[in-house]
Amino acid sequence: MFETIFDSVMRFAAEYNEHFSRGLAYVGAGIALIAGMGPGIGQGFAAGKAAEAVGRQPEAQGKILVTTLVTQAVAETTGLYAFLVALILIGK
Repeated sequence: MFETIFDSVMRFAAEYNEHFSRGLAYVGAGIALIAGMGPGIGQGFAAGKAAEAVGRQPEAQGKILVTTLVTQAVAETTGLYAFLVALILIGK
């Protein structure tokens, strides 16, 4: 009798832990995607400042463009990493 009650309790606990950890993975994925919004905001701010810089010094447009594109690419990697983490968490 004791073994059947114990077994049923252990099965319930295992199922509860599985659902609980799955829910936490979804919460973590949501937080990771919220963190992915930061690069978008930063890139918009940087692009605005680059447009201002070109407006002030049109002859430096080439250098400003190259610098802006490189910094945008570097900033985008953090958003991609956040998306990758979210996909990994959902896939488990």
